[in-house]
Amino acid sequence: MLILGISAFYHDSAVSLVKDGEVIFAAQEDRFSRKKHDSGFPERSLQACLKTTGIRTEDLDYAVFYEKPLWKLDRLFSTYMQFAPRGIRSFLKAVPVWAKQRIFIADIIRNELKRKDLKVLFTTHHESHVGAAFYPSPFPDAAVITIDAVGEWDTLTISHGQGNSFKILKRIAFPHSLGLLYSAFTYFTGFKVNSGEYKLMGLAPYGEPVYKDLILKELIDLREDGSFRLNLKYFNFTTGLTMTGSRFERLFGVPRRKPETEIRQADMDLAASIQVVLEEAMDKIARTAKTLAPSDNLCLAGGVALNCVANGKILKSRIFKNIWIQPAAGDAGAARGAALVVWYQHFKNPRNPVPGRDFQKGSFLGPSYSREEIKAFLDENRIAHRERPRPEMAKTVARLIDENKVVGFFQGPMEFGPRALGARSILGDARSSEMQSKMNLKIKFRESFRPFAPSVLEEKLKDWFDYGDPTPYMLLVYNVREDKRLPLSEADRARKGLAKLPVRRSIVPAITHVDFSARVHSVAMDVNPYYHAVIEEFEKRTGCPVIINTSFNVRGEPIVQSPQDAYRCFMRTNMDVLVLDTFLIEKQEKDFIQVDESWMKEFPLD
Repeated sequence: MLILGISAFYHDSAVSLVKDGEVIFAAQEDRFSRKKHDSGFPERSLQACLKTTGIRTEDLDYAVFYEKPLWKLDRLFSTYMQFAPRGIRSFLKAVPVWAKQRIFIADIIRNELKRKDLKVLFTTHHESHVGAAFYPSPFPDAAVITIDAVGEWDTLTISHGQGNSFKILKRIAFPHSLGLLYSAFTYFTGFKVNSGEYKLMGLAPYGEPVYKDLILKELIDLREDGSFRLNLKYFNFTTGLTMTGSRFERLFGVPRRKPETEIRQADMDLAASIQVVLEEAMDKIARTAKTLAPSDNLCLAGGVALNCVANGKILKSRIFKNIWIQPAAGDAGAARGAALVVWYQHFKNPRNPVPGRDFQKGSFLGPSYSREEIKAFLDENRIAHRERPRPEMAKTVARLIDENKVVGFFQGPMEFGPRALGARSILGDARSSEMQSKMNLKIKFRESFRPFAPSVLEEKLKDWFDYGDPTPYMLLVYNVREDKRLPLSEADRARKGLAKLPVRRSIVPAITHVDFSARVHSVAMDVNPYYHAVIEEFEKRTGCPVIINTSFNVRGEPIVQSPQDAYRCFMRTNMDVLVLDTFLIEKQEKDFIQVDESWMKEFPLD
């Protein structure tokens, strides 16, 4: 049976194809459209799915949409009626969109697939998240927590997954939302909602949680069981086109930071404060989930599950023995979850989890490019290159990193989800004191405070970080081990705010955040052998099994999808070397014949 899962029209549109319970393809639309967080119908990713798998639209048995549009429309009307006449502008802006497309999702899907007879099913938004979290996990049973901004009505659910089914046991409904609370602070500190939340998380260690008590007193009533209510007078998201307004500014005594302006100490302190509140809330929620769904295992999904700092705190609390987080925890992953819900929950097919092994396939679920396709691209555009077999190329890449080069690394199937996992990555030397600022300002064109993640050989994980549990999807924060840290002077300890940034804190300073934390990516040989070989060769040269791994893109763009995307990004940054699987391209003028860059104009940088 072939089931096509679709998420669209809100955030991170995606498709996922399930064949007899196995996910054989999953990809986000923005990787193909080159429009970050593309929310349109996933037409390009659908075509890539059909091309990659060889499936025809007439082969599909079902399509399933990841939420119920009429239920969401009910929330829109109910919210307007509750707050009317306030909110008329946002209401009038939303209604034409619903009238044009969202009410007619089933017809849109059939028209796009050219299948008038196709059966289209619907799951609820949080059912899709639960399915994405539980079904690919290695657990026969688990508590499942999903936290996001809002689905149809739900903003948080606690479920119990057992075998091939799950049951939602507790829910919190809009407008009370941890996701929207965190996004309000994202907006107030000058970052973009639905994409800048991870920046807020990265900024938090530079500040102090001086506003924590004020947040808990005025903005959110957080109960011991993790339930909560927001004080809606401070927020605009129910009736306006912004997240916060003048009351929010008066509460904290500072105006909202305008995007791209200097980051203030207040912004850092606000980030630290809301991060601590979120961690406290998630701890309480996890303890309640343990009571409602008594299991040794926990699964997480929803956009808030991408907060790897809070995830790490839950793991280390040992409320649950085991934790598994959907790598595409946001709405993109819900496309996969919706298809799996239909396979298991709707059709009641058996599920056979394997302890210690998930069914995410390393999240390498997107398209890949053959040697012949890459060679054709290079030859057609007369791009100078050298070809080497993978074992030799792994040694070459390791040498280049050791020489302080920045390497664009492109190989194998594309990752599904927001993290680059060694298939579409930019690599660098974690031992370099200058590498963080170099890559932020000259490669990624982004804020200097942003930390970089380490990739580490899975078998060496516990030797370098304070936790030994594998973290293959870069969704947990561990601390650099004390024996890898460097002593700090009293003057360095006393630094505040962004003055903390240049201090060398460990022997791998480029991946060590100011609080000694790191968003760790452990690399297993059986999951990603080529990338594992690169790090292994680097360790042979240097004694260090840790390198920098950041996503292959620049600020404002999605992660690269194709060789064309990779080359374009390479040429428009200060990367030194590009590796397209077994092909090496060095950025030296003499290495290039006349390059035809006319095809680049289709995707302008801004």
